[in-house]
Amino acid sequence: MKKHFILLIILGMSLAFTTSCLKEYLDKAPESGLTDEIVFTKYANYKLFFDAVYDGRKYYNNGWRDTWNYKSTCPLYIDCWDQKYVINSVTDACDQGRYMEGQAWKSGNMSETIISKLCYDGSRRPIMGACLDNIRVCNIAIRNADRVQDATEDEMNDFLGQAYFMRALFHYTLFRFWGPFPYMDYIMTLEDKPWDDARLPKNDYLQKCVQDWDSAFYYFNLCDIIRRDPGTLEYGTYQMHRPNGMAAKAYKARALLYAASPLNNSKGVSEWQDAAVASWEAIQLAESNGVIILPLTDASKNDRHLNFYDAEVCKESIWTRSLGKRTWNWGGGSGEIASMWGGHFMNHSSASGINPTQNWVDKYETKWGDPLNTPADREAAAALSHYNEQQPFKDRDPRFYTDIIYNGSPATGWKNGKANIYMDGSTPSELLTTDFNGRTYTGYAFRKFWANNSQKNNSVNTYWSEPLCRLSELYLDYAEAVNEGWGPTGTAGGSSLNAYDAIDVIRLKSGMPAIDRAKYPDAASLRPRIKNERNIELSFEQEFYYDDIRRWMELPQVMGSKLYAVIPQKTTVSATYPDGFVYSRTLLPIDRQTAWEEGMYYLPFLNSDALKMENFVANIVW
Repeated sequence: MKKHFILLIILGMSLAFTTSCLKEYLDKAPESGLTDEIVFTKYANYKLFFDAVYDGRKYYNNGWRDTWNYKSTCPLYIDCWDQKYVINSVTDACDQGRYMEGQAWKSGNMSETIISKLCYDGSRRPIMGACLDNIRVCNIAIRNADRVQDATEDEMNDFLGQAYFMRALFHYTLFRFWGPFPYMDYIMTLEDKPWDDARLPKNDYLQKCVQDWDSAFYYFNLCDIIRRDPGTLEYGTYQMHRPNGMAAKAYKARALLYAASPLNNSKGVSEWQDAAVASWEAIQLAESNGVIILPLTDASKNDRHLNFYDAEVCKESIWTRSLGKRTWNWGGGSGEIASMWGGHFMNHSSASGINPTQNWVDKYETKWGDPLNTPADREAAAALSHYNEQQPFKDRDPRFYTDIIYNGSPATGWKNGKANIYMDGSTPSELLTTDFNGRTYTGYAFRKFWANNSQKNNSVNTYWSEPLCRLSELYLDYAEAVNEGWGPTGTAGGSSLNAYDAIDVIRLKSGMPAIDRAKYPDAASLRPRIKNERNIELSFEQEFYYDDIRRWMELPQVMGSKLYAVIPQKTTVSATYPDGFVYSRTLLPIDRQTAWEEGMYYLPFLNSDALKMENFVANIVW
């Protein structure tokens, strides 16, 4: 009988268990005296065993790779591997300057090469392999926790909280990319014959994640690790790379929102109501522990950026991964940030760059709150003198100026202190020259994580961070869930906030006006504005947008849309062209457009794995 794919997984996890997690112990020479008993009865050894989930390595392709740990679940870490792609570049949100694997993915041509890099390639980001290996680490740690003899009760409760939390995180990550697996909450052996197990139903699988995050909170609460630091934000001192009780509640809310969404919902409106209650509970817990939303009143008063750079962790953080202090060209053109900024910024031919499409730029409203998503929206805003297609960057949502590099935006060190992205006849400006492979084809570049670093301003050495969960997201989760569960004026979990109020918390801190209640009187009309607010506030963070268009089952429309660019053409200043540029929308080249394929809700498996599957049904290949 052909062995099922899960058998392959177990063999891989068993191998990883000996070659990675216990390499420092059980693979030592026999004379070292290190045994299973020593590892799991001494706290220091148990801790080092479990900490493989954070920094574990594996021997791959003639070298030890540090990708086989939770970093391979972290979106920015996945994105910043090389110039091939970032996850959101395979949607309509942005284009990458270099035509590479991301464009194939985006056009519906998923290859074995790409899947291999996402599954087991330790030189890249082995998401599947790292998740499966570390689920086993968590299960072994949970089973052996009561064997530790020299730890305090609080120390062991903390590690049990971490083990349940991380087990759920690894399962949840697998789900987002590949759909449900069997929920591996026990240590599997060959005798268990788990390869006969089928996938869990999608909603049941997510509820298992929720149960683990509930268990994590239970143990974190026992040892008073609702937050890890006393409010001083000392990242290294308090080991803030480890999750906490606030994060357990926040991730529970995130999973319930995912479960309630059209892609996964099996019980109707009650699932939205559960998500709303969980979101409000997570908000209350975070705020009672000193977490606040950092304001952004305008680009010159931008505290919101501390979520991304200039600090290891900030006051809005529920859980953050600090990348440490880095130089302007961190990793070089083929290294850790080569996917984020193009060759002109990195001064390297291999750098690619995140270049927002005009479609994405249109999501940013005017400062008066006028939507600009459609031609009709833009005509209505123009009729109010709130928008001019030939002055498109004037009077926009303040987050536009902190998130997007556009023609004429401030840029230290560049000509006239501006980002020059235009054509003067047939002559390109400095950010459009063909000297580099990775250049913008949309007319825009990525600012949100930028810190104004570039070859023109290369003395900057700053902290970069990845907010794995921040308070703003919870308000957006709550707004979406309560709107679907009770309508825009309903409330949940004893909260006095309705969906309008929750969205206004985000808008007002960003310098935007409150949502127009009369214009959006019901759940159906408010829904697109909540989605748009989520897009803008969380723009290019994690894989939120990649996930959102899937959980809402909007892929056919989104991936079937046409992508636009605006490359300004220099002209004489006039009443028609007050900025001295002609702004006109053009389609991106056909090979940079999106495509819809039936199977795109989930990634396919490697053929070699799919052929081994029996009860575990493989995903559609696309």
